[in-house]
Amino acid sequence: MKMQQFLQFLNQQLTHWRRQYTGLRRKGKLIRSPKGKSHRRELLRTMVKNIILFLSKTNDKSNRRKQEKALKSKAKSVKTNSIYAVGLDWAHEQRYSVILAIAIVSLTGVIGHKLYNQTQLQVGHLAPQTITAPYTARIEDQKKTEAERKAVSNSSLQMLMLDARMNEQINKNLQQLLDDGNEIRAVAGAFPFFDPVVLSIPTQRYLRSCVDSEWQALLLAIENSKNQQKKGTRQTAASSRSSSPNQERQPSTTPKSDSQNPDQTKTVNFSQNTDFTQAVAELESYRVTTSEKNLSSLIAKISQTRQRYTQATSKLLQLETVSPEAIYEESLLLNLLDEEWERTKMGIHQSSERILTQGIPQGLPKNILEDAVSLQLQTFVPKDAETLAKKLLLAVLKPNLQRDEEQTRQNAQKAAAGVPPVMVKVRDGEVIVKKGEQITAWNFEVLEHYHLIRREIKWHELVKLGSVIAIAIGIFVWVERHIDYELRQRDRLLVLLLTLSVPGVITIGLPYTTWSALGLLLGSFYGPTLGLTVVGLLLPILGISLDMSKAALLAGVGGGILGSYIAQRLRSREELALLGVAIALTQGGIYLVVKILIGQAFGSTWYIVLKEAGLFALSGLGWSVVALGLSPYLEKVFDLVTPIRLAELANPNRPLLKRLATETPGTFQHTLLVATLAEAAAKELGCNVELVRAGTLYHDIGKMHDPLGFIENQMGGPNKHDTEIQDPWKSAEIIKKHVTEGLVMARKHLLPTAIQAFIPEHQGTMLIAYFHHQAQQMAQDDPSLTVDDADFRYDGPIPQSRETGIVMLADSCEAALRSLEASAKLLGEKRSLKDVSTEQALTMLNNILRAKWQDNQLVDSGLTREEMSQIAQIFVDVWQQFHHKRIAYPKLKASSVMRNS
Repeated sequence: MKMQQFLQFLNQQLTHWRRQYTGLRRKGKLIRSPKGKSHRRELLRTMVKNIILFLSKTNDKSNRRKQEKALKSKAKSVKTNSIYAVGLDWAHEQRYSVILAIAIVSLTGVIGHKLYNQTQLQVGHLAPQTITAPYTARIEDQKKTEAERKAVSNSSLQMLMLDARMNEQINKNLQQLLDDGNEIRAVAGAFPFFDPVVLSIPTQRYLRSCVDSEWQALLLAIENSKNQQKKGTRQTAASSRSSSPNQERQPSTTPKSDSQNPDQTKTVNFSQNTDFTQAVAELESYRVTTSEKNLSSLIAKISQTRQRYTQATSKLLQLETVSPEAIYEESLLLNLLDEEWERTKMGIHQSSERILTQGIPQGLPKNILEDAVSLQLQTFVPKDAETLAKKLLLAVLKPNLQRDEEQTRQNAQKAAAGVPPVMVKVRDGEVIVKKGEQITAWNFEVLEHYHLIRREIKWHELVKLGSVIAIAIGIFVWVERHIDYELRQRDRLLVLLLTLSVPGVITIGLPYTTWSALGLLLGSFYGPTLGLTVVGLLLPILGISLDMSKAALLAGVGGGILGSYIAQRLRSREELALLGVAIALTQGGIYLVVKILIGQAFGSTWYIVLKEAGLFALSGLGWSVVALGLSPYLEKVFDLVTPIRLAELANPNRPLLKRLATETPGTFQHTLLVATLAEAAAKELGCNVELVRAGTLYHDIGKMHDPLGFIENQMGGPNKHDTEIQDPWKSAEIIKKHVTEGLVMARKHLLPTAIQAFIPEHQGTMLIAYFHHQAQQMAQDDPSLTVDDADFRYDGPIPQSRETGIVMLADSCEAALRSLEASAKLLGEKRSLKDVSTEQALTMLNNILRAKWQDNQLVDSGLTREEMSQIAQIFVDVWQQFHHKRIAYPKLKASSVMRNS
């Protein structure tokens, strides 16, 4: 614990000394130290001399003695721990190389894990010596065991499953045939078409289906019968008249012979047909029982039914022409009663459902299917319709059972698992393999059982893999040097850890690896260039080093590339969540496309490929969710700033900003205007706008320690520096303290280091000119006073980035522009701010920026001299937008105002 406290204290002091040392050395006031690693003690002595030289400039002798005493004690402590200090110093200087070495070793170790335990003796190689069994053992012959299990697996029953699509097609075809039957019967009309009590069903079938010659003969027979009946009636009447004496005798007519009446002869020929005779008899009976008129109506109805029947038979012939197989026959379809047809359709559906439910396998003999259909139809279909129903079903029924690959595989595995292993007894001293013989698979199994296989690390392969990884890391370093983002050692460590997650997950046997999380996090933290570089370098290394599916590899890389490219453009967690969905769809889609291209997505395994594509999509979404959950913690632990975190920090409802607005309203307004100026310049110069805005909002939080010590918060009240303090040294301390107090507040509220950097760097080591001038005036009046510039300069450091440099310039220019507004109002009497010329403001800002440049405040910021003029112009443009001209309203007289009111 004491050692830890000492190291923490030493680190704080060294940091402070380094800042002071850098400032003095920049001015050329320090003694130059010798170069070379062999002069570390001399370097320490030089450093101590420089610090003493710096401290000797102070006027307070007591403080100087205390500091010298503390310095000596620290130097003594460092000398007693010189070895430890030198080791830490070396590790600190070489930390970049150390991390690179760790990266090469760790990546090689994880990716090349299979090279650690490789065997010297392998199947197919010659045995270097004769090897015998050290003891008796029973060893499994894996080859024979596998052969027996494979035989049992192949002979296991295949599991079948119903093909829903085939069932749907069969039902569709069956319904189409039944619809055709309904249509034909609708053309033929209802059957029976008359009361079966009057005309029997066989008679009705005959009447509508007989040929025209029979129908004409039947009509003639009925007509002859009617004439004979009338003739008999007339003969009876004539005989009765002849018996009367008053009646005249009529001449008699001789009946014609058969030869003279051919129609009567034709009727006699059809009279031998039973159906013909029965039809004539039933029609004659109907005439006798009713009337001649009713018989005529019935004959007309029969004629109409015959016409419709003829149309139905014609439609049947057309249907047979279209379909090569004639399903319907006239005698089978049209002779069924309407009631029988309805029962037949229902019975066909029921029989089809039962047969399809039981399943029709491939290769089923036709006679077996016919017997099954006949058996089912006997229960549900009328006897007369069985033949028609059977033809219909046999025409549409097809095999509807297909092989269930998954169940068949599980069944085969279960059967194979039940086969006991084939064990072979190897006796003590038995020769396993002789010297110079080729090692077989069985020999290798026996040697492996006795642990006689010599295992070793394949150093040659590991070195080759390490070389490839070293080249990849070299490319990464080159890319890192050419991007705007400067990586810290902790950033390189995080990149390494995220990179190791991909081969690490593959090593444990999980194909759904962390590509999406890697791309999303790297892209969000460090930008698309670095993320795409890491993903692109991992692709060939893993492709040649690990045994994994190329489809899985390409799917993961696709998700990683998408995440790397888009992540940093997003500005909310919700957008990142939507990006996770896009990554999921990308991974699943790429996997499916690759499988289609290589031809594995067709055939009986298509549903397995589809399932794997779905799992890859879910894995992409899952790892994206993990990345979103880890992101806030990684940002805290590794002190990262992302656009989303910067947006959250810039929220005015943050506790620290709410305090700033409440306790120091003038400072808060100043901060907002500085932020506006700095944002505009940062956007124009291509800097990190989000970082500039967030950093500017927190750059003056230290003023909350003494709000009234700063003129913008005095709101026109008395200036405490003129009324209470009246000491420029103390006033300068109060002003300088807003930097140190701001850093304390920032650390207390866990602000990122990138945000904390704005607090001291926006002031750099600038001179507090107002109080420095007061001190010089007092020194002129009192010769005993000595003015040291260091007492009136901020402790720094000067801006170390373009962003903090821009904020320094915006902070100084905002105060100048504010003073320009005040002077314009005071000196111009009737002048207003709009009368202040742009050239005047631009000249003043250029002078300020030139002074900052000449004071070496921007030498480490990365800003160029040419950009100073550009920044001044941007500030003036923004200032003019804030104070644009307004319409001058006409002044109204008091009397008119009163009247209007």
